[in-house]
Amino acid sequence: MANKKNTKNFKNTKDKVTVESYKNKIVTYLNTGKKLIPLNELETKCRTKKSGRENFVQAFTELRDEGVVTVRKGMKVALCSRMGFKAAEVTRLSRTFGFAVTDDGTEYFIPGKCMMGAMPRDRVLITDIPSRSGEPEGEVIDILSFGSGTLTGVIAYVEGGLYLVPDIASRNHMIISNGESIPFAEGDKVLAEIVYRGRRHAEHKVKIVSVFGNSELAAACAESVVAASGVNTEFPQDALKEARKISEGGVQEYSFNNREDLRHMAIFTIDSSESKDLDDAISVEKTEKGWLLGVHIADVSHYVKGNSALDKEAMSRGTSVYYADKVIPMLPKELSNGICSLNPDEDRLTLSAFMELGEDGEMIKYCFGKSVIRSRVKGVYSEINAILSGKANDDIKAKYTCVEKEITLMNQLADILIERKKQRHTPELETVESKLIINENGVCCDVVPRERGKSERIIEEFMLCANEAAARLARDKKIPFVYRIHEAPPEEKTASLCEMLTKLNVEYPHFQEFKPAHAAAILENARGTDKYEAVNMMVLRSMAKAKYSEEPLGHFGLVLADYAHFTSPIRRYSDLAIHRIITDVLAGYDDKWLSKRYSGFAVNAAERASATEVRAVSVERDCEDIYKAEYMKQHIGESFTAKISSVTEFGFYAQLSNSVEGLVHIRTLPEGEYDYSEPVALTEKFSGVSYELGDTVQVLCAAVNVSEGTIDFVLDNEE
Repeated sequence: MANKKNTKNFKNTKDKVTVESYKNKIVTYLNTGKKLIPLNELETKCRTKKSGRENFVQAFTELRDEGVVTVRKGMKVALCSRMGFKAAEVTRLSRTFGFAVTDDGTEYFIPGKCMMGAMPRDRVLITDIPSRSGEPEGEVIDILSFGSGTLTGVIAYVEGGLYLVPDIASRNHMIISNGESIPFAEGDKVLAEIVYRGRRHAEHKVKIVSVFGNSELAAACAESVVAASGVNTEFPQDALKEARKISEGGVQEYSFNNREDLRHMAIFTIDSSESKDLDDAISVEKTEKGWLLGVHIADVSHYVKGNSALDKEAMSRGTSVYYADKVIPMLPKELSNGICSLNPDEDRLTLSAFMELGEDGEMIKYCFGKSVIRSRVKGVYSEINAILSGKANDDIKAKYTCVEKEITLMNQLADILIERKKQRHTPELETVESKLIINENGVCCDVVPRERGKSERIIEEFMLCANEAAARLARDKKIPFVYRIHEAPPEEKTASLCEMLTKLNVEYPHFQEFKPAHAAAILENARGTDKYEAVNMMVLRSMAKAKYSEEPLGHFGLVLADYAHFTSPIRRYSDLAIHRIITDVLAGYDDKWLSKRYSGFAVNAAERASATEVRAVSVERDCEDIYKAEYMKQHIGESFTAKISSVTEFGFYAQLSNSVEGLVHIRTLPEGEYDYSEPVALTEKFSGVSYELGDTVQVLCAAVNVSEGTIDFVLDNEE
């Protein structure tokens, strides 16, 4: 009897149609016959009486949420692939347009009227529409799932009441649900949450969840940018508890076991004067065959163990975020500024990379090892630049007496490495970085170009060596890893670059496949001419974005087959990830074990590091724009010499020598009919007056919006 009962139960289980089975049946049925099938007909054809209705409903709901099926008018169902619909995620949104990325990675431009009220991080269904630019363009036809539904804006008095004027999504003001909101006032910069979704952005209703302060102050507006981005500003208690425990334990001597003691060596750090998270130190020696370069990196992986609360939070953050005079660290200050930071005259645990270089700078051999160091001095870029230029005062000379010989050697080695970079035809692209001067009241009182002297170049070259060695180690051992990759520019971008160079009458080498040497030649041909800045910008914009990958695809911009980020584990998770892998390599684990343990981890770490880097760059850029606008507010009505940095159909952007950029709108130009020669020039048809990329213009600062981080220039016709 028992056997019969078991057989009967088995038969019932076998007959029962699972959710997965239903999903397969639904997709199979929709793949045949008519494109659109009434929902009740689909259920009749696919559902079996034995299984009940629950599994069918769940299967259909999951397929709809995944963007596999869609319900159209009249409750008719279709397979999205047959209709040409694609599932995507809304990634960016302005007041008049947005962008969505499909599951295959294609980015679509979505006009504002075609957004259907979708917000960033919403999962949507899109369909192609005719494109005006040649790039993919689409329309949202359904919202599959809602994202966070938060947005920032300013409280404004409109038509007799207070409304939210959002920074994104709509030009129109939004109704505020007073009963659910915290107190707010006119002019406040706020964070809002959508409580009612309309079919258009202007129909959304919101509640105010955070008030940052006066929207005319950059500090308040920057806070709103950080909040809207989802970057964590506070650490979870379990992560803080771990950090405090590690910090209170200090650097114990038993931790020196199985480490090479390098405290006798002349090792030191070089950073900016304000840096507190010192994660890299250097040493350099002259040898009979060439050079011995040592790069010694804080051994963060010794303290931050895999799957710990600290590790989970670090992976979530991905990177430290720096803006104005503030930092949102990847690790708590007890680690980032404390026990992990390579402070002078303190024992610190490190992971050292030693590279034997030939007289010509070629890497002959490399090795990695766990070590303990004691930095001789906290080097400062400006002070070492003064030493190298012969302008150091007696106090600076005295500070660096203990590493005087090493400074001379590192300068000589850097020159060799820089020359070697030129020989492999590395494109020398130039970018202007800004330094924001913030006064004691937190207001931006000046913007100056960030100086980049010889010592900055030296450290850059030494870090490149260590990064290359780390990637070479992984490739040689065929182990899972997180590589820093930079792929060749897409063909359409190089074609566009050539077209623009032709319009500017700039010579360029003809090529079948675009190589770094071609980019280097283009820059060299333009160097010393009035077109150089424009050409530099065009080449820069033609490049692909660097990112992280578990595959060793090389670095186009550096002309290196092997490259990774190894030198900043305090502030980048990618570096911490490969420190953990290298640590197990040094412990003697074989490639089979390493592959089993780290294959999935490397993929996840690369994806997370890439995503959080994009987020951090966006936050830093937006905050910088806000502070620059605050600075220019003090200079409304003043005249400036600027260069045209980009041209659009609605005007052109002009950049000052300190990197501040503003828009000269086409409506403010002398009256006429303008032709837009994408993206090089705006030319008035009848007079022939042209505003061309790279031209010098005199502009007046006409208006500023601190909240939005925008600056409006007009031509100064009196000059």
